[in-house]
Amino acid sequence: MAVSDEFLQYVIEQLAGLGSVAPRRLFGGIGLYSNERIFGLIFRDMLYFKVNDSNRGDYEARGMNRFRPFADKPLLSMTYYEVPADVLEDADECAAWARKSTAVSATPRSRPRKNPRRR
Repeated sequence: MAVSDEFLQYVIEQLAGLGSVAPRRLFGGIGLYSNERIFGLIFRDMLYFKVNDSNRGDYEARGMNRFRPFADKPLLSMTYYEVPADVLEDADECAAWARKSTAVSATPRSRPRKNPRRR
């Protein structure tokens, strides 16, 4: 099983200070949503939060790994980092880190359109 029910319930309990968190099955794992925006992932009983330049340093300073969904493609990673165990164990701290990730998920991405229309 990619995510145990016990670990999922533990994470949801730890994130109670965040307010409403909706877990949804997602590609063999669980996506964590707040206000209809994904801010976290659970995969193989590991918690990952969404990052950008505003909070990436928190994870890198702690030596945390990026989420890599495919073992056979180690260079492919996503904008999620593993949450440190001590952060997960402290419900207030976990909710604080999650709030930063919900802010990241609310930030519009600026990326070029794949097929711009020609006039």
